[in-house]
Amino acid sequence: DAEDALSLLRAEGGFSKQHRRFPRKQTIRRMFSRSINCVRTLADVIERDHPHFATFTPELSELFEAYARYKLAHQMVDYDDLLLLTKKLLEREPEVRRALSERYRYILVDEYQDTNRIQADIVRLLAETHDNVTVVGDDAQSIYAFRGAAVRNMHEFPERFPGTTRV
Repeated sequence: DAEDALSLLRAEGGFSKQHRRFPRKQTIRRMFSRSINCVRTLADVIERDHPHFATFTPELSELFEAYARYKLAHQMVDYDDLLLLTKKLLEREPEVRRALSERYRYILVDEYQDTNRIQADIVRLLAETHDNVTVVGDDAQSIYAFRGAAVRNMHEFPERFPGTTRV
């Protein structure tokens, strides 16, 4: 669905016809997702990860904004939005954060090496009232870097949760 929306917006913006080398919808979706999941600007993602598309940064930025407006107008969210909106809700609504933290008194996250920064922040927010968090992971087996997974989440866990016992 995300790629279909991007294809529609790409066509409406005339990007497909003007530029023979304009990125395909799958590549655009990956760029947008990486920007969200790695908490990096789209321009930075393009510059570092897709430098061959750097000349299209203004058009891709315009498309990124159009995609956000499209999802809002059609009451749609994609996977990245589910994470980002959950984090924003927990940050902005202390009553909701507290209620969820009190309801879920014990949190277990498997494959923690494959969490991205947003997911690690969500875990921290959900554990606000108790810090009862267990994570399992192996930093040598991280396979979701393409979705922004950050092995440093495992290494920084004791800083985020003082008193951590490592087994």
